[in-house]
Amino acid sequence: MATAKLFLKSKKDQSLMRQHPWVFSGAIKKIEGYPTEGDIVDVHANKGRFLGRGLYSDASISVRILSFNEEEEIDDEFFKNAIDRAWRLRESIGITEDEGTNIFRLVHAEGDNLPGLVVDVYGKTAILQAHAPGMHMQKEIIAKQIVDSSKGRILSVFDKSGESLPKNYENKPDPEYIIKGDNDMEEEHYLENGYKFNIDWKLGQKTGFFIDQRDNRLLLGSLAKGKSVLNTFCYTGGFSIYALQNGASLVHSVDSSQSALDILDKNIELNGFADDRHKTIKADAMQFVKDLPLDYDIIILDPPAFAKHVKNRHNAIQGYKRLNSSAISQIKPGGILFTYSCSQVITQKIFRDTITAAAINVGRQVKILHQMTQPADHPINIFHPESEYLKGLVLYIE
Repeated sequence: MATAKLFLKSKKDQSLMRQHPWVFSGAIKKIEGYPTEGDIVDVHANKGRFLGRGLYSDASISVRILSFNEEEEIDDEFFKNAIDRAWRLRESIGITEDEGTNIFRLVHAEGDNLPGLVVDVYGKTAILQAHAPGMHMQKEIIAKQIVDSSKGRILSVFDKSGESLPKNYENKPDPEYIIKGDNDMEEEHYLENGYKFNIDWKLGQKTGFFIDQRDNRLLLGSLAKGKSVLNTFCYTGGFSIYALQNGASLVHSVDSSQSALDILDKNIELNGFADDRHKTIKADAMQFVKDLPLDYDIIILDPPAFAKHVKNRHNAIQGYKRLNSSAISQIKPGGILFTYSCSQVITQKIFRDTITAAAINVGRQVKILHQMTQPADHPINIFHPESEYLKGLVLYIE
């Protein structure tokens, strides 16, 4: 049952009529009632028409819409059904029963019509990260349904929401198990396309591993045989393992985090590549790319999000332009550049235009071989273009 009604300013209802699930604070004309953080509220147009029902937050995004159906209640049954639908989607693409991969995304926020919630699966453990207080308040029913929907595939659910909830949220939780299985699965080696990975999902970035690059790592592997490869912003070495597994002549992995590089070295040894083909380099990748020590055949640029808000977009564009200009100018003739942006506010068009500007700036001929995005377990809500956050290009540099 909704605790309050929010009425939007005139002409501010257009995005919700197109089923975009965000209501920004600046669009609200008045509030009937006194909603608190995480309350369920109804959103109406200026003249009273029902638009949607969702979770309230005292933030820039004031409401994340969960349903556009006035007859649908947001209760335990709603969350049970939503998690079950998310599981069935992953079943339909085969990821839940893939013997070579036990790492995947189960809930992709707006992509699964659960804005403010991300759930990643590592073996028999699901890692829950709520980005909105209202979603975190539902963690118990969500966790129980994750286990129930998986029919024994998942035994434990771990809450890692403290780092993803808003900084000003007063009730940030410590990392903890919501549901703990009989066996401690934390030391298990995990599989992606048959390759083994040590993953610290308790202390690592996000939920521990960048699952969204799974398909793109496969593509790199298909091109790596006999090539010298530079993997920048390498984190724990996903791309590096794929390159080595597929016959790269050498791989240099660059990151500024020593803890990430320590795990990378373990992954190199775990997959049987403890030889002189691989070198770990602790350095600021932005600085390292300015003056490369070798003419590499393949360079991978997979930086963290340069912009999380529109106000930072211009600086992000300049950062992508500088980084890609350096790589394009120095890569071998006939070299291949894998370049990415994971910033929601950088659209496909903006990213491509930025890389085009970098190529013009350098003065080399550049051709697009592949355009990349996130895998199917990170579905894109057609009404929420921001859920298509990962953009990538594979470029041939003449």
